Amino acid sequence: MRFFISNDIRTNSLLKLIIVFTLVFFLFLWVTNLLLYLKIGLSYNSVVEYYRGNEETFRPPKSYIGLLEEAHFHFFSMAVILVTLNHLILFARIKNSWKLMLILSSFVSAFGDIASGWFIRYLSPLFAYLKIISVVVLQVSLALLLLVITRFLYEKK
Repeated sequence: MRFFISNDIRTNSLLKLIIVFTLVFFLFLWVTNLLLYLKIGLSYNSVVEYYRGNEETFRPPKSYIGLLEEAHFHFFSMAVILVTLNHLILFARIKNSWKLMLILSSFVSAFGDIASGWFIRYLSPLFAYLKIISVVVLQVSLALLLLVITRFLYEKK
């Protein structure tokens, strides 16, 4: 971790390799995440149906245990992904206001993405709009984090 405190990230070839491989894995996560959301659909009706079910199509609502298992895994994995990417973004040569925006948008949208499923299922289908907005903002935030970090790793000093 001492490399994350200094500016050696771009000059240490082994650390750079680790970061590049990590970014590749996160890129695949981003793509598969997008594909899963496209399978569900990003329309109000498709999101509501996914969480609340549909008697006409014999689709059951998401169960409490299903939501709990999904939330349990996502809270941990998103924390690891976001702390890693947001930590690396601190080294990039962009304005602090952009760094703050990326940090806040990524964490808040990830929380909104996870929590909105519960809200749709148990409070109101109107929270489907929160889900859609959170998914879009999270995907954009993750893409920007990946792009800025990659650019930082390969820019000239």
